[in-house]
Amino acid sequence: MGQLTVARIKAIREPGRYTDGDGLILVVKPSGAQSWVLRVRIGGERRDIGLGSTKVLTLAEARTRASDLRREIARGIDPVAEKKKVVDAVPTFREAAVRVHEEHKASWKNGKHQAQWITTLETYAYPFLGDRLVNTIEGPQILKALQPIWLSKPETARRVRQRIGAVLDWAYVNGYRDSEAPLRSLSKGLPRQPKDDGHFAAMSFADVPGFLAKLRERVSVGRVALEALILTAARSGEIRGATWSEIDLEAALWSIPAERMKMARPHHVPLAPQAIDAFERAKAFSAPCTDLVFPGIKLKKPMSDMTLLKILRDMDAGVTVHGFRSAFRDWVAEETTYPGEVAEAALAHANSNKVEAAYRRTDFLDKRRSLMCEWADFCTSKVEPSSS
Repeated sequence: MGQLTVARIKAIREPGRYTDGDGLILVVKPSGAQSWVLRVRIGGERRDIGLGSTKVLTLAEARTRASDLRREIARGIDPVAEKKKVVDAVPTFREAAVRVHEEHKASWKNGKHQAQWITTLETYAYPFLGDRLVNTIEGPQILKALQPIWLSKPETARRVRQRIGAVLDWAYVNGYRDSEAPLRSLSKGLPRQPKDDGHFAAMSFADVPGFLAKLRERVSVGRVALEALILTAARSGEIRGATWSEIDLEAALWSIPAERMKMARPHHVPLAPQAIDAFERAKAFSAPCTDLVFPGIKLKKPMSDMTLLKILRDMDAGVTVHGFRSAFRDWVAEETTYPGEVAEAALAHANSNKVEAAYRRTDFLDKRRSLMCEWADFCTSKVEPSSS
């Protein structure tokens, strides 16, 4: 048994060194701060190894840590030298983030997520944390990075917080930090974010025909892409990444491979005549150097998602691109008699009923073909015949 007790440690007021036994010493400074030191002999030399503050290590934990170090020394390991090797190799937050990104990006199927993961850190975390060593980053520094966007960009801020945590946890696991990311305590220093109902701002389906007619008043690759998105109820990434090799205009079918789908399953989209017309008009923007239907400014890359969003902003639509899928779903529910599973299949949503999903072998292609034709007829009901 050691000479110190928890009660005695609490009662100590005089500065000095108090021995527990086997080289473990409690050091009390004039300020009252208390810390643990282990006195050992390594290679014939006496060494004092700091173990940490009593606020971090209890008496029992200090004894355990001291015992572990004595065993390492008995095996010929110099813990001070080993720790110095780790400290000398401690990366900055920027360096650690790049390594985490490289190690994990292969497991992320979504290419957009791969790019955004590091981009959000570059934009919002690096200005505050980028050049700091990962073992020096604590709550106050993370707080400074999050405060400017916590209320103005709540969803982005939450993602940045999670990604900062992932980098610091990686550093902890790899021996570069003494603790995991201090994220739990951050909530006390950040204001409550406004509640989000989790839905994308969507246009009422009744307003879609008028919007589409207005969209057709001007011609651009972005406007044609947005029209095709509305008529197919596709996601932004699906339409922006569409290639001519995926589209069979004669068969009126767009076949999207699994690697481009959110649920990582192939999806077949039946094309209404109006959707075929939109794709036909997209040919005017084709480039010989790319198979993309809607190329971006750099022709070999898809157009930016901001291209579609800017169109909506310029038109004062007050909705998101994704919201047109909600409008489609509401229209199916309120204006048609198609079963919900047909609409969900059209949106390429996963079946939440695992048993039902295991036995269902159809994607309702024939029913969806009729559904998409009716949707297209509805959407273009206010478009002048001469412009279709």
